Amino acid sequence: MTVNATASGTFTLGGDLPVVRLGYGAMQITGPGVWGEPQDRDEAIAVLRRAVDLGVTFIDTADSYGPNVSEEIIREALHPYDHGIVVATKAGLTRTGPGKWVPVGRPAYLKQQVELSLRKLGTDRIDLIQLHRIDREVPVADQIGAFKELQDEGKVRHIGLSEVTVDQLKQAQETAEIVSVQNMFNLASRDAEPLLDHCTTEGIGFIPWFPLATGELSKDGSALSDLAEQHDATPSQLALAWLLHRSPVMLPIPGTSSVAHLEDNLGAAAIELSEAEQQALADAAWSMPG
Repeated sequence: MTVNATASGTFTLGGDLPVVRLGYGAMQITGPGVWGEPQDRDEAIAVLRRAVDLGVTFIDTADSYGPNVSEEIIREALHPYDHGIVVATKAGLTRTGPGKWVPVGRPAYLKQQVELSLRKLGTDRIDLIQLHRIDREVPVADQIGAFKELQDEGKVRHIGLSEVTVDQLKQAQETAEIVSVQNMFNLASRDAEPLLDHCTTEGIGFIPWFPLATGELSKDGSALSDLAEQHDATPSQLALAWLLHRSPVMLPIPGTSSVAHLEDNLGAAAIELSEAEQQALADAAWSMPG
């Protein structure tokens, strides 16, 4: 199998920013609990460079990954950014320790974090800034408004959201154009399907985080493992292929700290699934206990 992410096709964010649909999520190039330095920084750099070599153009990170560590490693590995690379980052979650995340959506804080991300990434403009979580203590218009002001200043190209409902998306759109949302979504966990369907209709990019949580579906004898064997693929590859086939606005960002695992994930780009196979996998997921 020839491995290249470009086989997944492209999607254009905001009407002017094309990306290869199968991207890379850079959360795992940090330490345990998404805290501190990775155990092997050289391997993290190698993963990023290999991803670009294999056609990935969309890389998703956040100021809170590390914190700052992921953005710094991306700069070390890929700056100056070429080959159409789009680096998306996020602001709105603070860190108090490993595995701990606290939403902070005060406009002054969000603007400060974007300024810091610009420095960490070594760029004059962030292609896609995403509100990592809505802070329920701050009006949504104020949080999105902070990004909109930076957009008007030329420091942000596009604005996205993370972990929202359709109603929250619509509320944010009253303040600025929203070109993407990022919610947890995978074959075994599809609570965000109403949001995905809305995004598909409206042409808004949908970035599923935790795309490979297949659990029981991956066990020997399951529908996923059986179909993977028929396609000479791994269950993880098939789960990613299912996402890509689910909607043309889907932009999966599987993450890993291993070059070998990266290459395995990107093998999903070339897998073709029939409508019947798509439905069989969806039905199998719904029938699983728990």
